[in-house]
Amino acid sequence: MAAVAVSGVDVRRPSRGVVVALVVALWLVLWALLKGLHTLALGPAQLTPLHQSLNDLNDAVGAGRNSNPLFLYFFNEIRLVIDEFVVFLQSLISQPAFGRPLPLIGWLGVVALVAFVSYAAGGFRVALLAAAGFTFLGFQGLWQESMDTLALTLAAVVIALLFGIPIGVWAGLSDRFNKIITPVLDFMQTMPTFVYLAPLTLFFLIGPASATIATLIYAAPPAIRLTAYGIRNVPGDTVEASESLGATRGQTLTKVLLPTAKRTIVLGVNQTMMAALSMVTIAALIDAPGLGKTVVKALQTLDVGTAFNAGLAIVVLAIVLDRVTTAAGTRVERARLNRNPLAAKVRTGGLVGGGVLTAVAIWLSYTYVWAAEFPIDVEIGSSIAKGVATATDWVQTNLSGITNGLKDFVTLVLVDPLQSVLTGSPWWLVSAAVVAISVVLGGIRAAIASAVCLGLLVATGLWQDAMATLASTLVATAATMVLGVVIGVWMGRSFHADRIIRPVLDAAQTMPAFVYLVPFLALFAASRFTAIVAAVVFAAPVAIKIVADGIRAVSPTTVEAATASGSSTWQTITKVQLPMARQALVLATNQGLIYVLSMVVVGGLVGAGALGYDVVAGFSQGQLYGKGLAAGLAIVVLGVLLDRLTRAAAARSGRV
Repeated sequence: MAAVAVSGVDVRRPSRGVVVALVVALWLVLWALLKGLHTLALGPAQLTPLHQSLNDLNDAVGAGRNSNPLFLYFFNEIRLVIDEFVVFLQSLISQPAFGRPLPLIGWLGVVALVAFVSYAAGGFRVALLAAAGFTFLGFQGLWQESMDTLALTLAAVVIALLFGIPIGVWAGLSDRFNKIITPVLDFMQTMPTFVYLAPLTLFFLIGPASATIATLIYAAPPAIRLTAYGIRNVPGDTVEASESLGATRGQTLTKVLLPTAKRTIVLGVNQTMMAALSMVTIAALIDAPGLGKTVVKALQTLDVGTAFNAGLAIVVLAIVLDRVTTAAGTRVERARLNRNPLAAKVRTGGLVGGGVLTAVAIWLSYTYVWAAEFPIDVEIGSSIAKGVATATDWVQTNLSGITNGLKDFVTLVLVDPLQSVLTGSPWWLVSAAVVAISVVLGGIRAAIASAVCLGLLVATGLWQDAMATLASTLVATAATMVLGVVIGVWMGRSFHADRIIRPVLDAAQTMPAFVYLVPFLALFAASRFTAIVAAVVFAAPVAIKIVADGIRAVSPTTVEAATASGSSTWQTITKVQLPMARQALVLATNQGLIYVLSMVVVGGLVGAGALGYDVVAGFSQGQLYGKGLAAGLAIVVLGVLLDRLTRAAAARSGRV
């Protein structure tokens, strides 16, 4: 009962929002009284015993790398095999090999091969897009860097699919294994991309092998999830019909389950490829070759023009890979529904003719320099970089009043006060407040999870940096949810708006995180605000789509009843649709938090500081390696804390 009568007066239990507000108010009062006490402050060059221990571990691993049997016969062998695979792909398309000054397949052969594969996967239009996109990479003067990125991406995707699809099939066939693997995949997808890098360098050193391993670990979960989903969603009567005809389990799998789930599996390949490309660019921090290295160097020197040119190349590569794999999934479904003999003959002829032309182009690129090395006299990348640099200077000179005003407002009014409360409060006060809020929003289990995570944050020795990162994350998430609700409600109520906006959001989600930093670096220079704005733009698409789907899921009958009773549009939205889409709003907040945290950490490259800076410093300064590793752990813990709390709140909101 929400209300009981006591002496003729109704005493109502306060809502969760009121209780949370009371907890925050008490927190602010105690912060004003105890400001600066027990804040666990740590200087940029200071190390805790844990950081020093991790440094010692790194030194010990380095000393025993060529003598310890575990490294000699396991880690070193894995690194060697993967390194050889990457080098093989690079020798095909990007790096000189086999005594030649150029790769085996030159630019003309690569463009022709990509166009042929694209035609086979999606048709003529996709092939034209792919050929134009790859040719543009050459015009940018970034052909070799682009091919290095493609080689690492393909290496990671091939290995990820080699393991991911069988694991996904297993999870699709076994309920027990699915229950075991799902939390692992949730955890892997919660972790920001930065986190994978530092631990892997401990075992596999800095270089392409570590970058590929980090990429395939990050990229594998979508393939596993979607393969399992496709297998588990095959209609039961289809499986029963196969078994009733005497098919074995193997025959049912290969003749029924996998063909029926093919489109979903291809979608998993698409998502794996997009995740791999995103990770490969960030892996430039551990010396992965390619476009990511160009972007990182440009960001570190604030060379916006060069960063933009390389970022544009990453976007082009992402669009091509996304369109090809998406078109492959669509073609699979089309072929299943439409079996036209004439279309099949035309397609076969196109494949034969395209195969011959591709073979000729590959031979030309192997034989002649003009077809092997992209002509430098048609390069426009330097002009693009120069134009962007000029535009950046103009913006920073003529619009500085607007950009600095916006940056100062958000920083001084929102970020600094919140960061002051989080970093200036005693650590035990913050912990008590978060645990209390967890009890209110998610229950006892959520409170226990929060307490464990907070204890681990203290143990990392990076409490203040974690709180500074949390402040930026919360501000960016709030802005993300404002956009998510405003645009999501618009899309949810208007199919016309949804049809226009959704493709833009889909395209935005294909772009790697690095790319978002470049335009905002041009507008706002290097600062926390740059990372926050980039995080909002990076996270907004997923939040908007979840809110839109939640609004659309509200029963039209309910909306019509509200309208018929005289409710205005505003009242219908605020009193009917948003309350009934509450679970979608909490889920959007959850996903927004995870995306924002990932991007805020990457913002360490452009002045965001805190945990992101600690991770980057750990790669570049050997004496801070242990601190960088601890910062990676703190990021994971912070992500788990936010994820568990919002998931618990979503689950509880669904039960109310």
